[in-house]
Amino acid sequence: GRLNMMTKQSKMAILSRISTGDVYDLSVEYFTGMPGWFPAGDPRYAFWMTHTPKGNVVADPMKVGKEMNEHVSYTGSAFSMYAHTGTHIDALNHFGLNGKVYNEFSADEHLGDHGWTKTGAETIPPIVARGVLIDVAAYKGVNELSAGYRIEQKDIVAALEKQKVKLAKGDVVLIRTGRMQSYEDTDAYLENPPGLGMDGARYLVEKGAMVIGGDNLSLEAFPSEVEDNYIPVHTFLLAQHGIPIMELVELEGLSKDNVYEFAFIGGSLKLRGADAAPMRPIAIPIN
Repeated sequence: GRLNMMTKQSKMAILSRISTGDVYDLSVEYFTGMPGWFPAGDPRYAFWMTHTPKGNVVADPMKVGKEMNEHVSYTGSAFSMYAHTGTHIDALNHFGLNGKVYNEFSADEHLGDHGWTKTGAETIPPIVARGVLIDVAAYKGVNELSAGYRIEQKDIVAALEKQKVKLAKGDVVLIRTGRMQSYEDTDAYLENPPGLGMDGARYLVEKGAMVIGGDNLSLEAFPSEVEDNYIPVHTFLLAQHGIPIMELVELEGLSKDNVYEFAFIGGSLKLRGADAAPMRPIAIPIN
């Protein structure tokens, strides 16, 4: 897909423009009760202790004896979650059209019991590119866009003009709705979020965006627009144009400091055959 826009030259070009030691963490924290897709039936984020100092003394799981367990404390934990939990990137197999994902790979031929044999999350390379924040909420003069608001081309153009920033081919484009301010309140965060509309998505595709992300759960607003033979924004970007999608991206720090252009650096977990993977991207301002 469009991640092929990255080259050694393009990566060196953006890294050479880093102008400060400031680093913005664009990922959210994972915690019990965090927002997720559980209303759709997907599993919630779960965290539990597998070993505790006191439990080891009682159970002695490694058979080292009580004295050793009392002297050397040991803690272990585990977690489970849906692949699209927290800050993550959607692989190109996440949404398809008429049984096929990007590059015409079909579920019948390329999806097995242990995931996809093509376009899995393990194929997503480390991303190093120019990043652009489009702060639509700030342009509108609000803390957060209204519930269900669909971001259109006119919103994107006006926000970029206010920020004095132009898009370029190969950009990682991140859209701020302001919904991330409700992240600690799961019900509020999930309730009818604003997001990207098809009109805005078409414009970003035309401008050459390589990756498109947002600070909400779904990037696009719900219910999905189903123009053009029932093609939602996810299918339009992933299946038709090979553009990975990022969701639950923390953009409040960039917005607060009016940082609209930056070096975007992000690596996702290499989950073989998966349709998404957690990632911890960072943004470093550029001159």
